[in-house]
Amino acid sequence: MLCQECGKRPATLHYTKIINGEKTEFHLCEVCAQEKGEQMPGAEGGFSIHHLLSGLLNFDSHPQAGGQEQTGVKQETLRCPTCGLTYSQFSKIGRFGCSDCYQAFRERLGPLFRRVHGHTAHRGKVPQRTGGQLKIQREIERLKSELNQRVANEEFEEAARLRDRIRALREKLES
Repeated sequence: MLCQECGKRPATLHYTKIINGEKTEFHLCEVCAQEKGEQMPGAEGGFSIHHLLSGLLNFDSHPQAGGQEQTGVKQETLRCPTCGLTYSQFSKIGRFGCSDCYQAFRERLGPLFRRVHGHTAHRGKVPQRTGGQLKIQREIERLKSELNQRVANEEFEEAARLRDRIRALREKLES
C-alpha cells in the first residue's frame, strides 16, 4: 500500500483516529508521518509497547489514611531476591530478570493481569472437536463452586439441584 500523502513511498505507519465518534484511517510513509508530526512506533520519542506496559504497571497508587496517595514507595522496595531486579525497574523495561521474579512480584501481578485480561486464570480457546470433555470439566468445577456457595448460604434445595446436575455431567464424561 502506498502512502496516502505522497503516493510515492510504501506506507509503514497505519493508524486509526477516532474523534467525536468519527473513525479515520491513515496510511503514511515514515517521511510524511514525521512531517505531519505523527510518532513512529520504535522511533526516538515514539510510543513503544514498553511505554504501554509501564503505564499499566504503575496504575495502582494506594491511598493513605490521610487521603494522600502513596506512589512508588512500595515498588522501590519490592525486589527479586535472586536477580536483584526491583519492581520499578521491571515496570520500565517490561521484562523480568529471572523466573523467580514471578514469585517476588506476585502480589502486584494479580491486579495487573486482571486489568489487562479481565481475569487471572488462563482461559485459552478450546477446539470444538476435541474440547467437549474440557468444557464439561470446567462446567463441573463452576457448578461445584456454586454448590459450595449455596450450602454456605443454606440454600439446600438449590444445592440439591446443582448436585444432581454435577452427577449428570460426570456420567456424561464417563460415557
